[in-house]
Amino acid sequence: MLLDLGILATYFAVILAIGIRARAKPDVGVEEYFLSSRSLKWPAIAMSTIATNIQAGHFISMAGSAYLFGLAQANLEINAIFGILIATFFFVPLYLRMRVVTISQFLEAKLGSKVALAYAVLMILLYSLLYLGTALFWAAYAIDGVFGSMGGLQQLDPAVRLGLLVVLTGVFSAAYTYLGGLRAVVRTDIVQFVLLVGGGIISLSVAIHYLGGWSQLWSSTGHLMHLHLPRDHDTLPWTALFGMFLLNLNYWGANQVILQRALAAKSLKHAQIGLLVGGTLKYLMVLIIVVPGIAVAGILGDQPLEDPDLAYLTLLNTFLPAGVRGLVLCGLFASLMSTLDSIYHSVATMWSVDIYRRHLRPDATDAQVVRSGRRAIVATLVSGVLFSFVVIYAKFSNPAFPLTHWFNELSYYVKNGFVLLVLAAVFLLRPSRRLVLTTLLSSVPFYLALKVGFPEMNYFVRSAWVIVVTFAAVAIPTIARNGWRLEQALLVVSHRSVARFGVVLAASLVLVHVVFH
Repeated sequence: MLLDLGILATYFAVILAIGIRARAKPDVGVEEYFLSSRSLKWPAIAMSTIATNIQAGHFISMAGSAYLFGLAQANLEINAIFGILIATFFFVPLYLRMRVVTISQFLEAKLGSKVALAYAVLMILLYSLLYLGTALFWAAYAIDGVFGSMGGLQQLDPAVRLGLLVVLTGVFSAAYTYLGGLRAVVRTDIVQFVLLVGGGIISLSVAIHYLGGWSQLWSSTGHLMHLHLPRDHDTLPWTALFGMFLLNLNYWGANQVILQRALAAKSLKHAQIGLLVGGTLKYLMVLIIVVPGIAVAGILGDQPLEDPDLAYLTLLNTFLPAGVRGLVLCGLFASLMSTLDSIYHSVATMWSVDIYRRHLRPDATDAQVVRSGRRAIVATLVSGVLFSFVVIYAKFSNPAFPLTHWFNELSYYVKNGFVLLVLAAVFLLRPSRRLVLTTLLSSVPFYLALKVGFPEMNYFVRSAWVIVVTFAAVAIPTIARNGWRLEQALLVVSHRSVARFGVVLAASLVLVHVVFH
């Protein structure tokens, strides 16, 4: 145990050193601090984007959900490829052509300042509270699950213990983000990507070994090896795929936290290749996150876990020897840190560019904007820590509930409206700005009304209905008034090889759904 702790402490020291070494100069400009002077190449974009997307919650909560529901949980990973393809060839070319720093600037140009402000405020609230708070919780949950019995920690109440760990993890990850900006985030993300993949491969190999080999994955857990569950399944019916596809348009196509690397690309070609490589890596994420959860279900057999979210930690604590466990934990925390630093940085970008400079201090200098962004990092840390206490309460109230789906549904109250915004901005010609804003704000009570009126409806299906109905409410009058013609080309390809890459990736997604039906 002490060996594992020593390895983990070394990891934290190295990451902090890299982050501090990449710290920004006192007179750093806005584009350097927030977009690394638009100099990122495709390998950095791919690795940093996926490292940001994958967090400790994936390794723990998604493995826990896979333990219960099997390969169907992989739909949340592989169907991201659809959103990545749309972002690569439809959305990102528009963003780069307009040279925007934030997605809000694009939405303002297309839909007006009020819509852009609403988007920025909702994104800041969503990520500084829900996303950051949940990510911090999973960090504390993982540390407590492995090291909670050491020293005097076991004397503390479990909830208090988690709260202390949340604060420590949050302060650490905020420190190097505050100092270095996007350059520090990307440099640490590249290291952390290598670690999370390496740790994931080790845990996958150990899980398959103790299960009895890959053949046993099919023979002993064959009932869990299906992507498509029955329509009446409570959590992951096959009909949920439609909602996943639509929601991925926002997550991968209009999400500042994910797309900040693509916005900082050296060229459109680098941005597109980086995103497509990231899409290919989603298959690797299924192997190292979802499959171990299924393997644990086969290993434990008729001795099920009371808390499914303990599946991954059970694998670490029971089957990995000292030293190896420390290396895997480095991968787990690498996934966490890359998500935390990206949230801090992107929230700071949206606050300082979309709100501070745009509405509060239009005459602010670059130095004042950067200073405002750094203050936003501190405020985001405080709000995330406070919300993580809510997550701790929710988890202790019902330990058997797989937390990942509770988190998903909470976020979809807001994200449904984001899908409406990006679809209207890209695919409609001059939609009414007042109508778009009204529909965006009404999407939240509409979702709530469907939840109250049809409580048995799956939350992904519910989101699909909200997106389709709200978009139709904007699209039908817009098309009737302005027609189908658009002001820009819809599909933009930087090179023939990039187009071929996209076609192969799309075909692979279809093939996987057919093979693992």
